[in-house]
Amino acid sequence: MTKMLERDSKSRFSDLFQRKYRHIIVVGVGLMLIQQFSGSTAVISYTSTIFSKAGFSVTIGSTLLGIFMVPKATIGLILVDKWGRRPLLLTSACGMSITCMFIGLAFTLQKMQLLPKLTPVLTFLCVTLYIASYAVGIGGLPWIIMSEIFPMNIKVTAGTLVTLASWSSSSIVTYAFSFLFEWSTEGTFYIFGAIGGTSLIFIWLLVPETKGLSLEEIQASLTRQPNEINRM
Repeated sequence: MTKMLERDSKSRFSDLFQRKYRHIIVVGVGLMLIQQFSGSTAVISYTSTIFSKAGFSVTIGSTLLGIFMVPKATIGLILVDKWGRRPLLLTSACGMSITCMFIGLAFTLQKMQLLPKLTPVLTFLCVTLYIASYAVGIGGLPWIIMSEIFPMNIKVTAGTLVTLASWSSSSIVTYAFSFLFEWSTEGTFYIFGAIGGTSLIFIWLLVPETKGLSLEEIQASLTRQPNEINRM
């Protein structure tokens, strides 16, 4: 045990680029990029701005979302060991993509001055469902999967890289959202929706199911071909 800890403490950043770690690094970093570039930070941080633009009461919307935030935090915890990681990630990404597309549609209708009463209600419902979809998978599971797929000898350095990817992409999305929102309100959500849709392919092809597996079993599964992983 002591020798293993000494070896782990000497792991270098360059170790991450060994071929045998390529898959897990791509999975870890990819999930963090999906988490941010699918718009989660922007939607959660600028909820009031979105409601105001849609013509929905900011006070009512913020209050209802605040009430909703309490139970939604437990949804993912309850389902993660029943459904598994991959199904929840796929469900989450699908929900986030669809709701973003509908928010984009709501603002498109507003821009075309069609069905003016629909835009506020549709926007509120879709933002709420977006946050719920985010909570059941993309919100927390990338961190859980990261802790499960990285071997002990690179866990610290890989964790640092993944965290850097998360914070960097979060900053980019938060900074760019205001400009994107001003440029094209509906276009911003179509972009987020498209990224969410693309992430389904990434999750389906590359992310392994780690539910109920030991670290050794997870590492063994990651050496298999993608088609074998998907059948797990």
